[in-house]
Amino acid sequence: MPNRLVVALAYDRLSTFEFGIAVEIFGLPRPEMGPDWYRFAVCAIEPGPLRAIGGFQIVADGGLELLDQADTIVIPGWRGAGSEPVPTALIEALRKAHARGARLMSICSGVFALAATGLLSGRRATTHWHHVEKLAGAYPDIRVEPDVLYVDEGRVLTSAGSAAGIDLCLHVVRADFGPEIANRLARRLVVPPHREGGQAQFIERPVPPAREAVRFAPLFDRMRERLAHDQPIAELAAEAGMSVRTFLRRFKAATGLPPGEWLLAERLIRARELLETTRHSIESIAGATGFGSAATLRHHFRARLGTSPTAYRTRFSQEERRAPSPS
Repeated sequence: MPNRLVVALAYDRLSTFEFGIAVEIFGLPRPEMGPDWYRFAVCAIEPGPLRAIGGFQIVADGGLELLDQADTIVIPGWRGAGSEPVPTALIEALRKAHARGARLMSICSGVFALAATGLLSGRRATTHWHHVEKLAGAYPDIRVEPDVLYVDEGRVLTSAGSAAGIDLCLHVVRADFGPEIANRLARRLVVPPHREGGQAQFIERPVPPAREAVRFAPLFDRMRERLAHDQPIAELAAEAGMSVRTFLRRFKAATGLPPGEWLLAERLIRARELLETTRHSIESIAGATGFGSAATLRHHFRARLGTSPTAYRTRFSQEERRAPSPS
């Protein structure tokens, strides 16, 4: 990326948390990440004063002219979640930026501003589960994905609920700088570098009791150590000192997932790590992570990640990045 300028939109009644995500990921000086880290600016889409949710005001770096320079534009939420019109000037500026090659990304309800440009027509997109039906009803030409954390459609990206904006931003860092830098940034933020699953697991579910997660922690570690092997439910329940019925109920309370789904997610995480950091064959990685065969690994990659192991390795492998260019 020759131009790493990220511009976040600011508007009256700005969604503060979503805006803060953009600032935290792209706007803070991070000399430890190297000299090519992102530059950051804030674009006011309308004359001030701009009030942010929480009782303070925003003074931006400039107006819509900043979008002419941006490589990436972040739309951090949108007031009214689609119930208020998007200014024509903003729509035109976003279309113009996209036409010249800029990357546009929305967080949570910001998808409504992006949808108003028409750039999501015929594409996949997501938003907070609370707004999914509203988005699908207002824009039937968009293929709304209700259960994912984010959708990457190349130069148009959308995230689900507010915190999923962190997942999307880390995904962008991963694409721009590689997995090592993205993982280092995730550690700085004290968040996982990638969350498996989708937002469906967060819908209308109470927070699990802390004691459940503590009780299962040693078992989680052992399960991760045995990813290459079958792990029958009855044996896991016996290890946990529970009946199968109690084990299934408490495991889901602790993780939000049945044991089989949790294992699948962990196997995919490990497979991704091996694809990123080794040159092992797809077949050997499938065996080491419990998928059994390359065909099964490809199936789950396609179903969960929308790509193939080979394509994933090409995009994110540290070994590929270190390999010398052919002369």
